[in-house]
Amino acid sequence: MTSTVRRLPVAMTAAAAIAFIVLAIVLVPWHPYPGGALRAPGVDTVFTAEQLQRATTYSHVARWVGRTSLLVSLAFACVLGFTRFGPAVARRLPRPWWLRALALVVLVTVLGRIVTLPFGVVLQHQQRRYGLSRQSWPSYLQDLALGTLVSVVATSIAILVLLGIMRRWPRVWPAIAGTVLAALVLIGSFVYPVLVQPLFNDFRSLPDGTLRTQVMQIAAQEGVRLDDVLVADASRRTTQINAYVTGFGSTRRVVLYDNLIDSLPRGEVLSVVAHELGHAKHDDVLVGTLLGVAAAFFGVGLLGLLLGPLTRRWADPSADSAVTGADSAGLVPLLLALFAIGSVLSLPVQNTISRQIETRADVTALRVTQDEASFVALQKRLAISSLADPTPPAWSQFVFGSHPTALQRIALAGRVLGGR
Repeated sequence: MTSTVRRLPVAMTAAAAIAFIVLAIVLVPWHPYPGGALRAPGVDTVFTAEQLQRATTYSHVARWVGRTSLLVSLAFACVLGFTRFGPAVARRLPRPWWLRALALVVLVTVLGRIVTLPFGVVLQHQQRRYGLSRQSWPSYLQDLALGTLVSVVATSIAILVLLGIMRRWPRVWPAIAGTVLAALVLIGSFVYPVLVQPLFNDFRSLPDGTLRTQVMQIAAQEGVRLDDVLVADASRRTTQINAYVTGFGSTRRVVLYDNLIDSLPRGEVLSVVAHELGHAKHDDVLVGTLLGVAAAFFGVGLLGLLLGPLTRRWADPSADSAVTGADSAGLVPLLLALFAIGSVLSLPVQNTISRQIETRADVTALRVTQDEASFVALQKRLAISSLADPTPPAWSQFVFGSHPTALQRIALAGRVLGGR
């Protein structure tokens, strides 16, 4: 590899890192509310002892089951990716290279699901035991299979594109692959609501009536163009209440869970709606997508730096392991392992940004509704219905917490509307 070729991934990585930082500074609301740090109320002033015991017991088990599953999944990916076992398996699969690569993606993804299935079963059992899940075991396994299929398709597209570009443009593949994969991130976020989400839920328009009129009034007040509000049939799977915004541009959707509409007082429903419209107002899905585009470009640049040394260290000397060679599909386990590691290492950054964005949406909801009591009642209800730990360990919240805690959100209400 010439010095020019070596410099390309370095330049890409640096440029993508700078772009990510600039986008994060400009687009992420780092100071979404006035004043200094929030002072959360005492947990025993918000929840009863029984509620705390129930949430703590469940969340402790769920937390460690989930973290152990993640570690097992990561270890499995690393065994295949960083030893000669992965390339040895690859050589036994059929050619040409694209068929071998596809077979490896299927094999690694399916086996990865199998090795973590016991943890998923334990977690599903806990959710059924605590009344969080209404899903039957056949339905659970069907969703698991469908999710695996979606993962296989998405991963196969990315891997085949990446390897194809490596083989066709061996000297400048990082720049081309980074551009193409970044475009796929953008396209994927755009089409996800219309191609993937309908596989898991049925959606219907929110019926005409007072609630729909109020939702449209809030959207108009906030300057959000809203062609429709959808209701998902989530109650057939879960007792938890939720809502979300997905897609952007012509595929943007505001989706409410049916059990949220059916079980919550109107003030709390409107607080949820205002929160989601806050996301829509600030194009938060697009913000996340643009950050994902920069991250994809950064990841490919970093891959360009790591791939040569890693393949030289772990490849079988007797095999053709060159990126452009006939056995280049043997890189698939290594690529998937690097992706798994990168995904875990990026969690603190992703979730730190997510918490800031969620806080801004909360501020929007409070300012729109001017209803502190409903907002506080909603946060209590959300925490109780999901059995969320109101005081998770600091490390866990930092790494895995995508939203502020219920106590932090209650304190936010006092700050925004009560000046406390």
